[in-house]
Amino acid sequence: MADFDENGDIIRGEPAPGGELDGQRAWCHVMYGLHALSALSGILTSASIVGAFVFGWPSIVAVIINYVTRANVRGSWLDSHWRWQLRSFWYAALWLCIAGLLALTLIGIPAAMLVVVVTGVWVLYRVIRGWLALLDRRAMPLPPT
Repeated sequence: MADFDENGDIIRGEPAPGGELDGQRAWCHVMYGLHALSALSGILTSASIVGAFVFGWPSIVAVIINYVTRANVRGSWLDSHWRWQLRSFWYAALWLCIAGLLALTLIGIPAAMLVVVVTGVWVLYRVIRGWLALLDRRAMPLPPT
């Protein structure tokens, strides 16, 4: 079990390079890559970033991998990355639903567009910040379970 400071950095319990969690760390890179691919497709196509992130097959595959493999990282510093990715996905889906409800009214359409854009930027931030922390072998700061 790892101990973390207030910044999410590991104080004690980080696995040594080549340690037992390297296979799971590789899976985490795959999941971040799939999420990034979805977000990138939202940037490069007519889809929104958050729409591609929530409904794109790469992110859906990443979420499936996350749920299937999360028991393997419980109690390790990588567990925070699994939770970070799931929370990113489900909160993005929630905000997309809120935008959809806002868009049902004529007055809410500008607000819905704003919610979609802000959530898209937030998704990019979450994917980039998480992936950079993983590269540095740092845990993500999360609220307690």
